[in-house]
Amino acid sequence: MLLEGRRTLITGASSGIGKATAERFGAEGALVCVNYFSDKEKPDAQAVCAGLDPSGARAFAFQADVGDEQQVTAMIAAVVDRFGGIDVLVNNAGIEKQVATLEMPLEMWNAVLRTNLTGAFLCLREAGKHMVAQKRGVIVNMSSVHEFIPWPGFAHYCASKGGMKLLTQTVARELAAQGVRCLNVAPGAIATPINDFVLDDAEAKHQVEEEIPLGRFGQPEEIAGAVAWAASDQAAYVTGTTLVVDGGMSTYPRFI
Repeated sequence: MLLEGRRTLITGASSGIGKATAERFGAEGALVCVNYFSDKEKPDAQAVCAGLDPSGARAFAFQADVGDEQQVTAMIAAVVDRFGGIDVLVNNAGIEKQVATLEMPLEMWNAVLRTNLTGAFLCLREAGKHMVAQKRGVIVNMSSVHEFIPWPGFAHYCASKGGMKLLTQTVARELAAQGVRCLNVAPGAIATPINDFVLDDAEAKHQVEEEIPLGRFGQPEEIAGAVAWAASDQAAYVTGTTLVVDGGMSTYPRFI
């Protein structure tokens, strides 16, 4: 198994890509903390954990807002206390909402940057301290093809992912000599709840599929497989870069 015994925190893991990643990590032998944000997500998070290990020994759920410094500190402490350390962090939590830039309220801008970028920073900062102390660790940030492809109506989201790109590269430079890798996985169009506004609109879905050389939306499990590989020793020479998993979307001429 790729991740036998790896002590792992996956943020935003009650659904979508986070859930699929938690399930894949569990199948690969990892111990997993399933982070979730709100009370309404608690049953789903607990169900993910039960699916990984009904005994609760190898998986547990933890509620925390990744944009809140105190809650993040408490979450990392809980992972270390429960598992005896932390080997892998998957910064997956993220939000988006379509709105034209000139009509975007500051509150919406702040909310997206707070979760997508500040949340990733806080989690990697706190987890990184433990990884440096044990001279081993992997941080996988869930970016997006929109770290380099503009997306009208989603300036806040693109800004957060563009910022994540250089955050990842900088942290990779800082921590490489201390045995810690940091890299991005950048999904393209994936069939998850966050994309229901497209998936539920046949015309919009068709337009997106026409932009993907492989002709379809990706599945969460396909991203989870890439994350599992990136976090494993098979990727021991990979850091400071972005692994793009997009069905070829970023090669399409409309984006050039």
